[in-house]
Amino acid sequence: MTESARPVYLSGVAARTAFGDHAGLVAGAFAGEPAFAPVTRFSTVGRRTEHAATLPGSPDLVDELVGVIERACPGPRASVPLLLAAHADAGSRALAREVSARTGVAGVSRVYTGACVAATSAVADAATMISTGRADRVLVAAGYLVEPSTFALFDAGRALSRDGRLRPFSLGRQGMLLGDGVAAVLLEAHSTTPLARLAGWSRSGDAYHVCKPKPDGTGLARAITGAADRAGVSISDIDYVNANGTGTTFNDEAEVAALTLVGLDRTPVSSTKSVHGHALEASGLVELVTTVLASGEGVLPVNANYLGADPTCALDLVVEPRRARMGYALTVNAAFGGANTALLLEAA
Repeated sequence: MTESARPVYLSGVAARTAFGDHAGLVAGAFAGEPAFAPVTRFSTVGRRTEHAATLPGSPDLVDELVGVIERACPGPRASVPLLLAAHADAGSRALAREVSARTGVAGVSRVYTGACVAATSAVADAATMISTGRADRVLVAAGYLVEPSTFALFDAGRALSRDGRLRPFSLGRQGMLLGDGVAAVLLEAHSTTPLARLAGWSRSGDAYHVCKPKPDGTGLARAITGAADRAGVSISDIDYVNANGTGTTFNDEAEVAALTLVGLDRTPVSSTKSVHGHALEASGLVELVTTVLASGEGVLPVNANYLGADPTCALDLVVEPRRARMGYALTVNAAFGGANTALLLEAA
């Protein structure tokens, strides 16, 4: 049986960000209204920035993961395996056991940690399991809550935006900002009411540098063309791209190079990180949920906080609310070490 033997549908999605549930997330994304504010969860004294996009109070990661899994898959879950991506390297096994016990899933088949393509890699693996007949239904969940150690690490590396705004592909961009992100999606081989079909998925690795992306964009370009080839569609069929768009100089320029190489530089592009922040291992799944819901509504998420055109980032950026039919929508992610993923959605 080939990987293309069975279709892969997304039949349930849920997300939690600083906007609250996913209804608030998509409203913020459609309007281009960012959720960044001074962090109150821990002290930011002595840091270059004090901003992130966080849920109120001190949320618990397990509680949040259980909540999104229950919303994405409200029925019986005893036969549904779970692939989990989380920023919990040291305690990932304990986290998986607790989430499994509380949600009643068939077990956590794999835990993905340590890279910003963790969640999208899990989606690609889940899709392959379904496409090849190894599973009929698979849950993918991912979570990251902003905490002091990672905040300090990125701040010390001068990666965080000093002005409290994440401005992907924009003139005057200063870097990324972190954000809480917890999400879950249910993938199925059969669905009477799918939200979308996962038409294609692909991964690549360029191993150019431990942190910097390959400047010519060839690694990410391979992932994009691989996803389109798997789906059997032309690049020209893609109507929207939810970009990785971290707002850092190196990443944005390399991503523009990749989109230009494959011929997507004139396709509408935005990065929803500009409103919900970078949720590290979970960011790709938050962005997938946002893209699925945007496709269903026919509204393109706004690339928020835009200050003007950067000549090194020549794209058709969505900088104000725009309606459009999205027959095919692409979401891409990249991570330290040169890892890249591309997920191609077909509208339901």
